[in-house]
Order: sequence, then C-alpha cells, then structure tokens
Amino acid sequence: MPRSFLLFAAFFGFTAVALGAFAAHGLKSRLPTEMLVVFQTGVQYQMLHALALLMLALLARHTGGLALLAAGALFVLGIVLFSGSLYWLALTGTRSPAMITPIGGLSFLAGWFCLGIVGWRFV
Repeated sequence: MPRSFLLFAAFFGFTAVALGAFAAHGLKSRLPTEMLVVFQTGVQYQMLHALALLMLALLARHTGGLALLAAGALFVLGIVLFSGSLYWLALTGTRSPAMITPIGGLSFLAGWFCLGIVGWRFV
C-alpha cells in the first residue's frame, strides 16, 4: 500500500507540474481565459491530492486498514475524474463529461472523510 500511494503521488505530482507548465506556456495564447482557468483548477486539485497521496504513503508505514486504502483509491479516482474532466473541457470545449466532474469532487470528499476515520482511529 505505501509503495502504490507513493508511485501515484509521484506520477500525479510530476504530471501536475508538466500540465501546469504546458498551460502557462503552450495554452496561454490558444485558450480563452475562462478555459485556461478551468485547466488550472484541474492542475491545482491534482497537485493538492498528489501531496495527499504522498501523506498517505507516509501514514501507511505506521497504520493501515481499509479506510486508508479507501482514501487513497478515492483520491486517485477523484484526480482522474475531476481533474481529467476539467482538462477535457478546457481543451475540447465539449461539456459532455461535465457530469463526471461532480463525481470526481465527491470522490475527493469521500477520500478526505476516510482519512478522517483513519485519524480518529489512529490518535
């Protein structure tokens, strides 16, 4: 479990930096301002939850359990659905995946709730 969380954290952190740089340098002149903001929101949530996965990797060395595993899985799912749908919207202008974005947001919320359960039991 710690290794997979660490690998996901590294992958999502790396790609968040790359996508942020791509937006700042490659998309700035190609996208309308509101779509650039949408893209950057995806990057911000991806990086924040990559750092949360890093924290879970460290925490998993001291405790385990289903709630910790669920938190990590939900963060990964949230990044894919929430950030991924925002990237899609910004790059294509297609609103068809718009219903996926709230599911990703709910995944983030559920992941933080599971992390709260871990904290309640751990302390």
